[in-house]
Amino acid sequence: MEKIAIIDLGSNSLRLVLVDILEGGYFSVVDELKETVRLAQDMELDGFLQPARVAQTIKTLKMFRRLCDANKVEKIYAYATAAVRRAKNQRGFLDEVLATTGIKLKVLDDDEEAQLVYQGVINSMDIPRGIIMDIGGGSTQFVYYNRKNLLQHITLPFGAVVLTEMFSKSGASPQERNKMIEDYVTEQLKSVPWMAEILPDTKLIGVGGSFRNLGKISRMLKKYPLSMAHNYVVTNQEFNGIYGNIKNLDLDKTMKIKGLSSVRADIFPSALAAIKSVINYLNLEELVISGSGLREGAMFKYAVPSTNEKPISDVLGHSIYSLLNFFGENIPHAEHVYNLSIQLFKQLKVLHKLPRAYVKVLRTAAMLHDSGNRIKYYDHHKHSCYIILNSNLYGISHKDLVMAAFMACMHRKGDVNMTEFMRYREMLTEEDVDAVFKLGVIVRIAESLDRSMSGVIKTITCDVLGDSVIMKTDSEGAECSLEIKDAMTSIQDFKRAYKKQLQIL
Repeated sequence: MEKIAIIDLGSNSLRLVLVDILEGGYFSVVDELKETVRLAQDMELDGFLQPARVAQTIKTLKMFRRLCDANKVEKIYAYATAAVRRAKNQRGFLDEVLATTGIKLKVLDDDEEAQLVYQGVINSMDIPRGIIMDIGGGSTQFVYYNRKNLLQHITLPFGAVVLTEMFSKSGASPQERNKMIEDYVTEQLKSVPWMAEILPDTKLIGVGGSFRNLGKISRMLKKYPLSMAHNYVVTNQEFNGIYGNIKNLDLDKTMKIKGLSSVRADIFPSALAAIKSVINYLNLEELVISGSGLREGAMFKYAVPSTNEKPISDVLGHSIYSLLNFFGENIPHAEHVYNLSIQLFKQLKVLHKLPRAYVKVLRTAAMLHDSGNRIKYYDHHKHSCYIILNSNLYGISHKDLVMAAFMACMHRKGDVNMTEFMRYREMLTEEDVDAVFKLGVIVRIAESLDRSMSGVIKTITCDVLGDSVIMKTDSEGAECSLEIKDAMTSIQDFKRAYKKQLQIL
């Protein structure tokens, strides 16, 4: 297994991620560090990176280098973006970094940065059409795509740090200053011809620390039961409520907001003002926060070279297999349980009457039902539930992830911890709750029918006769008594979920 490091030097933050590269085109993040260096601060004065900011950046890079060496990192991929890209002393800065840290920074041009951000988003989210907004400290990138094709991109010369510096000396009140930022950003958007052609049902996808902080504040206000930033949805109404409260606050009060990083408090209102301008200009109803951006794009670029030519077509599948490979799970068994689950879903459709949209949830639960073995075999169904809930899987909504977790929890004893389940109840409709218990039984029976993990039962046929369901298994003559006996333990659970007697032959 190979270990690499990705370093992302932005205008505001400097980040390091350590990544294990797994066989088959998969990877897993194993460590990360972040420092606020404000490299773009005061650049507007003369276009030069300031000595104090350079010193802080180099100090942080030395710390990053020590962590890489301690973890025996084989390759370091270090990228610099807007601040270094437009610095008049760029060459001297890059030479000093190389001489003092041994790290060679690659300065990304607009196209390269847009491509990495796009790769990070498109390979981790299942959104057909979107406009990505990556707001940094010194600039903001917009990437417009449709059907996994990058259509347009542009980098505009404002970021959260730059906007804060531009309007902080105006002498205006916080509310007036944010209105000035909104107007300025709107004029910038009007200068981009293709912005006016964006279709109304396009999703705004937010990348960067300001968006992640926005999501964290939203989740705290709602007492949201999951802590995941990736794929978290903020409605226009929610955004307006948060922005409406923050835009009038001075810095001291802004720093006291729960969920907001203290080192971002001074620039956060400016970032929100820019986001507000985009939402209004494009007439959007909601935004989706992405936890993946440039760094994840670099990971996909290295670990899955095919994504340099074509994005991953099955985002959820790739994410599931990444987890299975990282945990060293029995992949043929997981695949066979999913195959049997799909057969049962189709055979029992006349009873459960659930739409095909739930197949994605069923797939996640069936494929990851044994992931809890990574913690301990005993009660591993409960551990599987925890792992799925905290997996941050790509290509699946938070609601679907919750349902999949509790379906997987049912695969051993047929029940769930209702106290734990009720924590997530507000996320689910009545149909969703019904689906958890009906499809959870399906996963349990499917897992039993591959109890020996040998794939002995190939096909299943179900006949619904009055108050009974006759489930016929075909093992092509092979011995399958273990599987049938284990599946019979699900009879009472099946009756509770489907109101039918079950016979398994």
